[in-house]
Amino acid sequence: MTLQQLRYAVCIAEEKSMNKAAQKLFITQPTLSGTMRDLEEEIGIQLFYRSNRGVVITPEGEEFLGYARQMVEQYRLLEERFVQKQNPRQKFSVSMQHYTFAVQAFIAMAKEFGMEDYEFAVHETKTYEVIENVKNQKSELGILYLNEFNEKALQKIFREKELEFHDLFSCGIYVYLWKKHPLAGKKVITFEDLREYPCLSFEQGDNNSFYFAEEVFSTYEYKQIIKADDRATLLNLMVGLNAYTLCSGILCEELNGGEYLAIPLDTKEKMRIGYIQKKNMPLSRLGKKYLEELRQYETQAME
Repeated sequence: MTLQQLRYAVCIAEEKSMNKAAQKLFITQPTLSGTMRDLEEEIGIQLFYRSNRGVVITPEGEEFLGYARQMVEQYRLLEERFVQKQNPRQKFSVSMQHYTFAVQAFIAMAKEFGMEDYEFAVHETKTYEVIENVKNQKSELGILYLNEFNEKALQKIFREKELEFHDLFSCGIYVYLWKKHPLAGKKVITFEDLREYPCLSFEQGDNNSFYFAEEVFSTYEYKQIIKADDRATLLNLMVGLNAYTLCSGILCEELNGGEYLAIPLDTKEKMRIGYIQKKNMPLSRLGKKYLEELRQYETQAME
């Protein structure tokens, strides 16, 4: 196995086409195909399904490419630092469920490194994609929650994908709604209070299992429920329909504005906010700094 073979495999995965990858690599398509056949024969697994419409990464290939990307990136950094004598550009990527405080922590970290060269990425996305991004090392960290309902299922998935979950803080369950909602004056809200109002939930796509739901009580029989793909749409629906969602209660007015409230739900249920990382993979300096910023919200979570 050579570094060149790994580079070729990563390029094919990015381009999703043998022809496009060959063009980008300035080699012929038969040469690229032959190199990949040699690699697959050596490692004993098929990396790609090939068809006239392009290539699709196999499940085994996804795992292999996660390591291959890391090797290619590490070599690039070594080359920049010791061959080209460049200061390596700082890189960091995080994936998360739709948590405003996690975005705010990312902003705080980015501001601190504002005078340095960097390439950061933040992916606010579906639960399964958070897990896959960390497994494939597209992101160093993934931010999500566990509770009594989903923990057993998600921990099993983490083990299968060689990931580790680490707690950051625990918090209660809150009803998130706009300030002019009919229930906005209540100190505590019950499910009976919410019965006549639409419940909002983030769409989870093809992996729409209850265990992947971003909102607790995903199995509750809501009278009305609306699924949305992004936070901006969710906020608009809150205003337009007097809708609500369930959340951690950690608010960031800097991003969402001051037109919304989080009111405690009448329940003893708790959620544990934490992060996943690749097993036995040390955190980068930027990863540690990001977690420091996240832990600033522990006090707010306990209020």
